[in-house]
This record gives sequence, structure tokens and C-alpha cells, in this order.
Amino acid sequence: MAASPPGVLPDATTLGPVRLQVADLERSLGYYRDVLGFRVRQASGPTAILTASEDETPLVILQARRGAAPMPRRGRLGLYHYAILLPDRASLGRFVSHLSRTGIRAGASDHLVSEALYLSDPDGLGIEVYADRPRSQWEWRQGELVMATNPLDLDSLVSAGGGEDWHGMPAGTRVGHVHLHVGALREAGAFYQDALGLAPTARSYPGALFLSAGGYHHHLGINTWAGPTAMPAGPEDARLLEWTVIVPSAADADAAATRARSAGFPATSTEGGWKLTDPWGTAVRLTSRSTGS
Repeated sequence: MAASPPGVLPDATTLGPVRLQVADLERSLGYYRDVLGFRVRQASGPTAILTASEDETPLVILQARRGAAPMPRRGRLGLYHYAILLPDRASLGRFVSHLSRTGIRAGASDHLVSEALYLSDPDGLGIEVYADRPRSQWEWRQGELVMATNPLDLDSLVSAGGGEDWHGMPAGTRVGHVHLHVGALREAGAFYQDALGLAPTARSYPGALFLSAGGYHHHLGINTWAGPTAMPAGPEDARLLEWTVIVPSAADADAAATRARSAGFPATSTEGGWKLTDPWGTAVRLTSRSTGS
């Protein structure tokens, strides 16, 4: 396999778990287990690790801070939503039916490259649950991936579920992408594109930019939709504490950390990799499969 160009994350880059700060762990666990279908792999003190129902890989880590303020409707700089990628369209159809039976309301969009549902957890933290269309159906036009926000054909999705019940997040479920509110796209691009090494895939959404590794539609979305007066989420808020990028080797992680430091961004060595912080305080943990992370 050819090496990635200097300054670009390898094609095999994926995402690891997101760590969220919530106000009430038991309340959140009820939602993540009963509504979303996660399995509680481990719960100890204020922390719980959640996986798909048949996998051991951590997807979401909940960390309680009693009394944390909920996400306001307008949003803060930091998390817009994180996205859980189901392995196939049939699974998403079963999830649609599950939400309908339980009376849970969700937003829904057809993005051409994917089909997605949007929910908020008890603290107002945004969640997308989606399934990708085959890459052979994605359209690139003048170097940009064609994406849209169109109405979703829910009847077709339900039919794809084959009448089977939803039994929780299936094997093969993973974190597909993270979408952040940022203060300025140029400054965010300097961090996430130039320093971290993600490549732009779509620039046509007003106030937004989508980036990825390996030609995926996006591992990261950034936007300025929270408005010019939005403030970063603080220590007392329900918020995204960190998200995780997994690269093939420790050398790949070291190279990205070196780029970040050279550009003046914080990069702290941690067990198994690095912790980088964007200009608005959102942390991204950079690990490698070669370290067993």
C-alpha cells in the first residue's frame, strides 16, 4: 500500500470512542441502553463504557458530573453531534421501527452518501445514527463530494428492516464521524486540516466544512452555525470531553502531533498516543492500532 502524502492522515484512519460529560449517569444509561440500544460493558463510579450489543469495542464513554448544565438549544462551541454508523441499511430500518414503537421523535435526512436519524440525549447532546450508501453510489464533482440534506424515505427504510425487531446496536457498529461547532472555519481548518491532517471533501454547505481520511465522506464536520456570540462549553457543562482518531501506526500519530506543535497547537503525550486541543478547547485523542488502542 502506498504511503499517504506528508501531512495527510493515512487512508486507514478510523475513529474511536467519544467521551461525554453528563449530569446524571443513571438517567443517561437508561436512554443509551433503552432508546439507542447500547450495551453497558462496564460501569464504575461516575464512568460507564458503552459498546454495541455484540461487540467489546468501546463506542461511547459517559462520565458523570453531578449538576452539569444541559446543552442550550442554540448550542455551544464544541459538540454539534457525534455519529454512530450502523453496518447496513437494514439495521437502520429496524432502528426506525424501534423509535416509532417507543414514541421517540427524531430528525431524519438523506445526505445522498448516507441516510441519517438525529436525536438528543437527556443532556441535549446531539447524536446521529446512520447508514452509508455504497461508495460506488457517491458522486464527486469538481473535486468535491456531492452531499445534500433531503427528506428521508422512512417507508423504504422500514421495508429494508425486513420486519425484524431491533435488538440493539448490532455487531460492526462504530463511531462514523464527529461534527463540531467552531468559532471560525479558517482557524478550524488550520488545526484539523493543516495540523491534524484531515482532507476536505465538501465545502458547499454554507458555514460548514467536511473533512476525512481515505476519501470517506467525512470523519469530521465543522460549522459556525452556533453563531458569532457562542462560547465554548465549560467544565460545568454537559459536553464532549474528547473524541478519538485511530491511525495505523505510532509513527503516524507522532507525525500529526509534531505538525500540531509546529503550528502552535497544544499536543500532550498520553498513554498510547497524544492528546491535541483545538482553538476552542475541544480535545482529540490520537492513538494507533499498533499500540493496541
